[in-house]
Amino acid sequence: MATIALTIAPHEKDLGGFVARRLLPAAEKQTVGPFIFFDHLGPVDFPPGRGVDVRPHPHIGLATVTYLFDGELLHRDTLGIVQPIRPGEVNWMTAGRGIVHSERTGPEVRAAGHRLHAIQTWVALPADQEECEPSFQHEPAAALPHIERDGIRLRLIVGAAYGEVSPVRAASPIFYLHVEMEAGARLTLPDEYEERSAYLVDGAVSVEGEALIPRTLSVFVPGVPVTLAATAPSRLMLAGGAPLDGPRTLWWNFVSSRPERIDQAGRDWVGGRFGQVSGETEFIPLPERR
Repeated sequence: MATIALTIAPHEKDLGGFVARRLLPAAEKQTVGPFIFFDHLGPVDFPPGRGVDVRPHPHIGLATVTYLFDGELLHRDTLGIVQPIRPGEVNWMTAGRGIVHSERTGPEVRAAGHRLHAIQTWVALPADQEECEPSFQHEPAAALPHIERDGIRLRLIVGAAYGEVSPVRAASPIFYLHVEMEAGARLTLPDEYEERSAYLVDGAVSVEGEALIPRTLSVFVPGVPVTLAATAPSRLMLAGGAPLDGPRTLWWNFVSSRPERIDQAGRDWVGGRFGQVSGETEFIPLPERR
């Protein structure tokens, strides 16, 4: 019986000196569980004086999840939050009816030079919560559940898995894990979720003798047991959950179950109705819709 239903190759985009590999949404599949966006950023080494400058931009209908392997980013938003994020921590920003944020390299890190390596994901909110009040939650690495098994280290970023529950307040059934495996280690994926996927960041891992392709997203057949076997030291992200409660329209930074809501969000951004991020004077203009 087949275990891997689909393998999604990344669409690579140059973000001005470093590469983003976009796995979701894909032509083959829009979402895995509630995950509707999955970007792998870097790794990139910035010399002193250089860094990331993602200018203020809006979101609706989703939660953003920033997770770092290396480096540091400084988050600012219209709630007044100013929060650096470092490796192993999680920034969970619920956009709901609308929020604006920026992500930049802070001045001290920029001056010193640094490496950035990160995963950026978006989680679509349930239809009945798309217009909730925006909020922000930061959890340090020590607050996230750590699970140790023979040759395996897991950090539960969001949701529930392996008998543990993340402190991050998700709106739907979900799991999201950072996994490190030594050569010879084996790990069975959670079986309580219909939709499951694995992203092999680096290393060598197989499922039922079929090798996972590094830097692609492997989506597994629902209801079929999945056991990962590492043949070299490996690092993966596991993501999935319950299927979304219907299709979503995704355009630019907006997600909604109602296409007309996307149009309204665009008009609100042009009209300056999303609010201002304190300390910021720049913004990303609304792109032309195609």
